[in-house]
Amino acid sequence: QVQLVESGGGLVQAGGSLRLSCAASGRTFSSCAVGWFRQAPGAEREFIATISRSGENTSYGDSVKGRATISRDDAKNTVYLQMNSLKYEETAVYYCAAREAGSIATLPQRYDYWGQGTQVTVSS
Repeated sequence: QVQLVESGGGLVQAGGSLRLSCAASGRTFSSCAVGWFRQAPGAEREFIATISRSGENTSYGDSVKGRATISRDDAKNTVYLQMNSLKYEETAVYYCAAREAGSIATLPQRYDYWGQGTQVTVSS
């Protein structure tokens, strides 16, 4: 079992940056792949980024390529998402998720565990 807690959200101006953290508990976390998703009101959950259990493989959604970086520190049981040049339309609740299969995945249904989410609000 893995428990996930996101942090680092808040209010940021358009063009600004944020680093989100996903802190995990559970001894199997280091064997999990981890993903970040976001969901705006009335919209479907959108894939942002994913990292494999080894950290060697990553993948990004088209809307964030070149502006987002996912990384992990297994010593701290934490995965990070650095987001730059944020846009107003990226206001959403940001979620991290873990999957026991260690390979990357872009579909939310591939993930086994989810955090409660952290709100990111981008002001215009």
